[in-house]
Amino acid sequence: MPNGSFNPNNITLKQVRAFVAVARSRSFAEAAAQIHLSQPALSIAIKTLEDTLGGKLLSRTTRTFALTPEGESFYPTAQRLLLEWDHALVDLGNRFALKTGRITLAAMPSFAANLMPQALFRFRQQHPNIRVALHDVIAEEVVRMVRTGRAEIGISFDPGQQEDLLFTPLFEDAFVVVLPVGHPLEPKAEVDIQALGEWDLITLQAPSQVRELIATTLQQNQLRFSPALEAHQLVTIGRMVAKGMGISLVPALCQQQMCELGAICRPLKNNVLRRQVGVLSRRRYPLSAASDALLDILVETFADLETQASD
Repeated sequence: MPNGSFNPNNITLKQVRAFVAVARSRSFAEAAAQIHLSQPALSIAIKTLEDTLGGKLLSRTTRTFALTPEGESFYPTAQRLLLEWDHALVDLGNRFALKTGRITLAAMPSFAANLMPQALFRFRQQHPNIRVALHDVIAEEVVRMVRTGRAEIGISFDPGQQEDLLFTPLFEDAFVVVLPVGHPLEPKAEVDIQALGEWDLITLQAPSQVRELIATTLQQNQLRFSPALEAHQLVTIGRMVAKGMGISLVPALCQQQMCELGAICRPLKNNVLRRQVGVLSRRRYPLSAASDALLDILVETFADLETQASD
């Protein structure tokens, strides 16, 4: 019987491997060779295990040995523990080698729909066995998901200094004016923000960082923020504008999507409305190897885009 000082933490994997090897091979010589120990070291490992447990696992004679009832009971459990341990180590090694793993990330819809696919395409080419779950949610929800650990990384506008979050910049996005075809502002290469006060404005519903940015910028330019129409999705806004129901302001990363919906886009003069886009992560929680690799891909992808844009 184990004594009152029995402590399972004193048992080592080396001792358990020694016991399983002997129980499986029924030979000290074969077991020692299998786990690369000398026979004396093997015997010491098993004796130490038995001493720690407080009883015999093997019944030895001069010619043979057998498992005790306790040894018979422990043997399948020990086998399972070693198998699970070995599988865990293999899985961990594969995760560090980016041969397996899963990433949960969040991105605001404008980024998820327009730019995220090209970064994920590059990532999947390099790491095809990493599973990715992408949540396209409003910027405020991106911050909440990262903050609570529901997403390991998130792509959003710069939320400003946050005690618990890190922000890695990717690029600066300047907003554009979205117009219906044939609109009086269409011939202009750039649109002065003061000209927007003459037309019905379509914006996202609250809460929305995009909406707040537009409201703040208009107010800073002595323009009244009074949307004529509001919608929950940018794609709906694009369709409304294309139908001639008003004009809008959206991040430039949505420009291709707006054009596909039948609207046209013009830059704002002097880029008066712009915001940094980047990757959010938790400050005190290191990224997994897979998420760290994805972050590198995101930075590389948009560094390449900025280089191409400046050529």
